[in-house]
Order: sequence, then C-alpha cells, then structure tokens
Amino acid sequence: MPSAMPAKVEIQEGSWAELGAPASEIRRVVFIEEQQVPREEEWDGRDDACRHFLARLDGTPVGTARLLPDAHIGRVAVLAEARGRGIGVALMQAAIDAARRDGHPAVELAAQTHALPFYERLGFQAFGGEFLDAGIAHRNMRLSFVP
Repeated sequence: MPSAMPAKVEIQEGSWAELGAPASEIRRVVFIEEQQVPREEEWDGRDDACRHFLARLDGTPVGTARLLPDAHIGRVAVLAEARGRGIGVALMQAAIDAARRDGHPAVELAAQTHALPFYERLGFQAFGGEFLDAGIAHRNMRLSFVP
C-alpha cells in the first residue's frame, strides 16, 4: 500500500475583497457557531482596513487571520477538523512576517486564555490582566521584533 501524501498547507495573503468570502465563513463557524460569539461583535467593520491571511489545506480553506494597520493580529481561526496540523502557526508566521515587512517594532493580540501556551511558543509574552471579550477570558500579548 503506498503511503498517503502529506497534506499541503498554503497561506494566501490579500485584501478582504480577495479573501473575505472564505475567511468570513471560517470565522462564522469557529467564532459564532462554535464559541457563541455574538454576530455583531464578530463583524466589527474593520475588515476592509486589514490585511487577511487564508490557509488552505489541499486547496480547501480551513483557517484565517487578519493584521490590523496598527500591527494587531486578530480573528485567528482554524476549523476544528484541521486543527493540530500546524495551520495556526503558519497563519501567525505569515501575519508576523507581514508586520515585520511593514516596519512595525512589534505585534500584539488579545488571546483567549486557553490559547496562551500556543502564542507563548511563538515568542509572545502576556501583559496586563485578564479581561472578557464576547464573554470569553482573554489576555493581551506582545511579540517585539527589537531586543
């Protein structure tokens, strides 16, 4: 029996006009359905100003993230069936690389507390206290590019 080919992950970078349709579907499933985030909180009107990242697994859209003009990374979401394959790391690396290319000294994000270890492995450090966003506990995190 020939062994199965490893899944191919591709990250596409683009505008909301280019990537909004598949990205919004992923965010709807992960945040609105799975995590019960209120629809009006998920759709904050800032997507047009952001750079977006779309992860495809063997051609199928499975993850997304966005980079705001102020170098905040947000709306990082991977569909449940695609988790544990390095897709979140690939999305984060693409967003971090874009912020670095843009000349930002650091990137920040608001992490759900259960995801703190994931972001810590990428070099982020938590700062400030815990807070609720859409009823979910979060902490702010920063990754500095300058020592």
